[in-house]
Amino acid sequence: MHLWLHTLSLGHEKHPQMQNFSYDHLYRFTYDMLTKIGCPESDAKIATEVLLSADLRGVDSHGVARLSGYVRLWEKGRINATPNVRVTYETPSTAVVDGDSGLGLVVAPFAMKVAIEKAKNVGTGWVSVKNSNHYGIAGYHAMMALEHDMIGISLTNASPLVSPTFSKERLLGTNPISVAIPAKEEPAFVADMATTTAANGKLEILQRKGLDTPTGWVQDKEGNPTTSANGVKDGGALLPLGGDREHGSHKGYALGAIVDIFSAVLSGANYGPWVPPFVAFLDPLPNLVGEGIGHFFGAMRVDAFRPADEFKSHMDNWIRRFRSAEPTPGNEKVLIPGDPERELEAIRRADGIPLLDPVVKDLTQLGERFGVKF
Repeated sequence: MHLWLHTLSLGHEKHPQMQNFSYDHLYRFTYDMLTKIGCPESDAKIATEVLLSADLRGVDSHGVARLSGYVRLWEKGRINATPNVRVTYETPSTAVVDGDSGLGLVVAPFAMKVAIEKAKNVGTGWVSVKNSNHYGIAGYHAMMALEHDMIGISLTNASPLVSPTFSKERLLGTNPISVAIPAKEEPAFVADMATTTAANGKLEILQRKGLDTPTGWVQDKEGNPTTSANGVKDGGALLPLGGDREHGSHKGYALGAIVDIFSAVLSGANYGPWVPPFVAFLDPLPNLVGEGIGHFFGAMRVDAFRPADEFKSHMDNWIRRFRSAEPTPGNEKVLIPGDPERELEAIRRADGIPLLDPVVKDLTQLGERFGVKF
């Protein structure tokens, strides 16, 4: 749920090294930049919406701060701005989508729409994707199912920055999982989480602020615990959810492995240490085992199980009961997955999206290179 990140963001909304920008301002800049690198208007529109949804929901590491990273990958020839995204294999309820090296911000919504259409026809739809790139926040794609009274599932593998339990090697990505479940009167249940103790983007935020990490996020290159936000840059690794074996890291490792297998082994994408890095200055490993990055999507029609209104009424009941749970000392209330993101989105739509000065500088320089004023 990115709860820690939301606490960080809300606590620094008026940080002196941050500036607020309206959604419309960032939308125009991002859209113009994407069309400058050759994206068709329709693709630039959906990619911009996906990217900015991260900023609105407080997942600042996956929003416009990543725009220059996508552009650098395009400059290296690793992103195709005009992909032929297509279904290459399918059954009534399943499909494999080839992203043709396109922006994951474009490929993923295409694949989720395929899953939704299959669910409309036969009750559920399951789509595995190969030959894609980083797809933004997992939650955006899972939430696409909500307006159809469906449960949405979104998984992706990612650059290998994570060591399995008991290992010093980096073999897995942060490999997020998102599940979106509709309710009737209450806001939807939306879980969106990395399978690591913390996502790499949180390290990037701490690096910009010159802060250390909490214990249990990172290990150094020798496999020892460290609180350095530069631990991964210095050859260390992120830790699976749980941090260490005593706190259940083997469970986080298993979850990350499941995401990797569903996203890539199933589709024909690269998996494990062969997943191409997001940063352009690192080249993919030789002897790749597949094509690009992989994703996995699911859409489940609620009325394939029970009447939708009946289910959503019970989801309301479930949510209200958990909201009313007695909080522990020092806490005001029990949160439902999706609450912090939804609350922060309302604030940022009204007050603007805060960007750290290094991000503003990066976007300004990016725009100058391409003749787009930031």
